[in-house]
Amino acid sequence: MIGGVAYNQVPDSDNRIHSDELAREYGFSGALVPGVTVSAYLMQPAIEQWGIDWLNHGHAHVVVTSPLYDEAEFEVHSEWNGDSYSAELNSDGKKNANAIVSLKVDAVPADTARRGDPVMPDHYLGPQASYETMLSLQDRGCMAKAFLWSADHEMARYFRSQADMPALLRTDDAVSSGGFANMSFILGCANRHFAAVASMNPWVHLETRSQNFEAVPLGTQLISEMRILELFSRKGHEFADCQFNLFRADNGRCVCAIEQRAIYSLRPPGGRA
Repeated sequence: MIGGVAYNQVPDSDNRIHSDELAREYGFSGALVPGVTVSAYLMQPAIEQWGIDWLNHGHAHVVVTSPLYDEAEFEVHSEWNGDSYSAELNSDGKKNANAIVSLKVDAVPADTARRGDPVMPDHYLGPQASYETMLSLQDRGCMAKAFLWSADHEMARYFRSQADMPALLRTDDAVSSGGFANMSFILGCANRHFAAVASMNPWVHLETRSQNFEAVPLGTQLISEMRILELFSRKGHEFADCQFNLFRADNGRCVCAIEQRAIYSLRPPGGRA
C-alpha cells in the first residue's frame, strides 16, 4: 500500500476545473487533482516493483470514478498476480479510481509509426470546442504537438515533495539512474494535446489505456500525434475518445501509446442529467 496527500500541480491551468472557484460552480467540493496525477499514484507500485522495465514495457488501464481533491489524504491498495496487479485509490472513505497494471514486453505495433502530422505553432489557439468542431477534427485530422521533458516542467513531480517519488523519477537531485519522465507527465502530454486542438473550459479526464515502449530521459523532445476515435453524449455531457502516440523527436521512435476518454463539454451547472 502507498499513501499520501493529493497534489494539484496546475491550479493556474487554463482548465479551470483545477481551480476552487470553477470546480465549486460545477458542484465539486474544490479543485480537482488532474486525472493523470491520480494515474501516477496508481502506477507507482509498478515502478517500485519493476523499475526501468516498467517504464520500457508497462501497460495500464486507469478509470477515474470520482474526484480526488487537492490536499486530500489518499491510499492506494494493490492486489498482485504475477506480472500484473489491480489497484484502487481511496480517499475520504470512497473509491476515486481503479487500475489494472502489468508488464507487456511486446514489439512496437505498426500503427504507432509516425504519420508526420504538422506540428502546431507555439501559442496556437484552437477553435471553440463543440460537437461540430470535434467532428471536423475527427474527419480532417489534428495537428501534432511538441513537448519537452525537463526538471522545470510543472508535472515533474506528482507529490509536493519528490522524496515521496521513486528515485528513478526524481529530478530534484537526479543521478545517472534517475530523472526519467513520470506517468503524470507522459499521460499529461495527451491531456495537453487534447486541450490544445480546441478551446475547452472546463473539461474532465476520465480514463486511459497506456502502453510504454521506451523510458524518457531528461531533456528529451517529444512529438504527440492524435486522432479522435469516437464522439458521444451522455447525461448532458459531451465525450471524446482519442488516441495519442508519443514519439521522440530526434529518432521518431514511439515511447508511449495512449487511448484517452474525456468530457470536453460538461453539462452546465444546474443542468438536468
